[in-house]
Amino acid sequence: MADGTSRAAPYLGVAAAFRTRIADGTWAPGQRLPSRGELGAEFSVGENVIRRAQELLITEGLLEGRAGSGTYVRAPHQRRTMLRTPATGLAGPGFDGTYEADSTAKAPAPPDIAERLAIDAGALCVRTNYEIFADRQPALLCTSWEPMTITGGTVVVLPEGGPLAGRGLAARMAHLGITVARAMETIRPVHVDRDQAQLLGVPAGTQATLIQRTHHDTSGRPVETADLLIPADRWDITYDIPVPPVT
Repeated sequence: MADGTSRAAPYLGVAAAFRTRIADGTWAPGQRLPSRGELGAEFSVGENVIRRAQELLITEGLLEGRAGSGTYVRAPHQRRTMLRTPATGLAGPGFDGTYEADSTAKAPAPPDIAERLAIDAGALCVRTNYEIFADRQPALLCTSWEPMTITGGTVVVLPEGGPLAGRGLAARMAHLGITVARAMETIRPVHVDRDQAQLLGVPAGTQATLIQRTHHDTSGRPVETADLLIPADRWDITYDIPVPPVT
């Protein structure tokens, strides 16, 4: 029969001890933790308890796991400025144009993307996932959607393929006789999921800035929309907005 009392899960006590060691400097930023076997022997618990304690502190941003290397005290990241200008888009210190991209043709548009593109939900698009780097480290993720009713069957259907690969949206649309006239952006705070966290090298649940950007042609038709995801603990986003001269 229950006696009305409960005991905290063992991993919570281990996690509390880990926090203390990080706070008082016993474990310094960047230091590799002892193995789970060693820690389990020290705390008289199984390795699974140590693993759960480490996972909790990884989620909290105090530890980080490195594949094939172990678990480390997470060093604080210096905040940097990502500059947003009409001419260059997003850029900042360390940006050298390095990115990885993967396109999927005939991807059905989810309802929210379809609404932004003014097309029917499920209409076919080209979806391109970008991972953009600064100083060889992941800086932001971008997922772009383009309706295949615009680019399908043309040599510019893939943003990173064909004769205009990597030239940018405006140049590819100009090849089709379409002028990209403006972009609209909506900015909101979000938290990254597990897959996004793995790509960005941050703990799952880390706060990020989501920029929902949609490009329109001269008739007002949406020709592309994208989600840009930027870790909020690493980057400040600064907008440089030209002011037209007074006439």
